[in-house]
Amino acid sequence: MTGTLNITGDANADALLSTDPLALLVGMLLDQQVPMESAFGGPLKISDRLGSFDAQSIAGADPDAFADLFKTPPAVHRYPASMAGRVQALCQAIVDEWDGDAESLWTKDLPDGAEVFRRLKSLPGFGDQKAKIFVALLGKQYGFTGDSWREAAGAYGEPGSHRSVADIVDPDSLAKVRETKKIAKAAAKRK
Repeated sequence: MTGTLNITGDANADALLSTDPLALLVGMLLDQQVPMESAFGGPLKISDRLGSFDAQSIAGADPDAFADLFKTPPAVHRYPASMAGRVQALCQAIVDEWDGDAESLWTKDLPDGAEVFRRLKSLPGFGDQKAKIFVALLGKQYGFTGDSWREAAGAYGEPGSHRSVADIVDPDSLAKVRETKKIAKAAAKRK
C-alpha cells in the first residue's frame, strides 16, 4: 500500500490504516452510524486490545470475548456486539477466500476496477456504496491503477470530489467531505 490516510486525528491509527490492508477494510466496515474518525480508529483499538491484528486471529477469537473487546471503553463502535460479529465474519471471509491476505482483493491476478468492486461486494458488510467508496479510496490514495477503477467507483471516483473518506487527505478536505455529506443528508430528508 502506498497511501497515508489522515482521518482519525491519531497518528498511530492512521499509520496502521496506511500500512495494513486489513485495517483499512475493517475501518471501512465500521464506517456506519459513527463519525469517520471513530470508525477508522477502530482497527487500532482492536489491535491494542487483541494484541495482534490479522484475519486469522480475529476470525478465530472467541465471539463473546471479541464482543467484550469492542465494548471496553472507549468502545470500538456504537453497536459493539453486532459490529464485532461483522468484523469476525469479514475476517473469516478473508481467511477462507483470500488465504488471510486482505490486499489480495485488489492485487491478485491484477484485477480491473470492476473485478475489485465485485470482490468487495462479496464480503460480509460490503454493499454497493461501501464497495464503490473503497475502490475510490484505493485508486485515489493507495495507488490502485486497475483499468476502469473510476467507473467502478461511480461518483466516488470523480477527481476533485469530496464525497467520502476516499477524498480525505487533510483537515480541509475532511471539512469539505463533512459539508458534502451534510448537504446530501438534508436533500435526502426533503424527499
